Amino acid sequence: MTKHALITGGNRGIGRAFVEHYLKAGWNVTACCRDPKRAVELSVLKSDYEQLKVMSLDVSLSESIAILTKELAGTPIDLLINNAGYYGPKGVEFGSCDAKEWGKVIEVNTIAPLMLTEALYQNLKLVGNPVVAFISSKVGSMEDNTSGGGYYYRSSKAALNSVVKSLSIDLKDDGIKCVALHPGWVLTAMGGPKALIDTDMSVKGMMAVIGKLTWEQSGDFYDYQGKPIPW
Repeated sequence: MTKHALITGGNRGIGRAFVEHYLKAGWNVTACCRDPKRAVELSVLKSDYEQLKVMSLDVSLSESIAILTKELAGTPIDLLINNAGYYGPKGVEFGSCDAKEWGKVIEVNTIAPLMLTEALYQNLKLVGNPVVAFISSKVGSMEDNTSGGGYYYRSSKAALNSVVKSLSIDLKDDGIKCVALHPGWVLTAMGGPKALIDTDMSVKGMMAVIGKLTWEQSGDFYDYQGKPIPW
């Protein structure tokens, strides 16, 4: 049976690359984004791959998650990639933090992935050996933080890593593996023009990690090359 991957933030950058590479690998893919009508690159892919389904999802809205869940009722999901993310205002320094903006970053990067995983829990249980992958970031590593700053994004990814660890324990009896992945510094709108790798290299590496994930690795944090990252 053909495997099915659901990918959030699938309209651009890393998410869009995930969509294309899993399609090329022969998977059925559901690509989620806030406004499918404006997702030009996904429309192009859809014309080439009949196994691609594009669905509307705003991960920060519970009603949007509820609509998606209803539409996908009874649909098996082998792989859920929680990729949608939000950096928030850049250049925020100590003494200039804004609680409202910080909350938006936490909502999208930390809370939404857990809520979506809960919502699609029954879909994941319909298959054997399902995986939930969370796109995190090395900046969420406490040990790696030698420069300070980045309060919003750093804290949201550190909290996400904690969520992943707890989920790996809570979902073990259901046969669901979980992993936090650092995609590298990638040439995207978020990563900027000085980034070191392109989306293809990042996604191919993360797909290899996902494909070989063992139970001993469930709940851990790896980069796109499969190297462990300290918490």
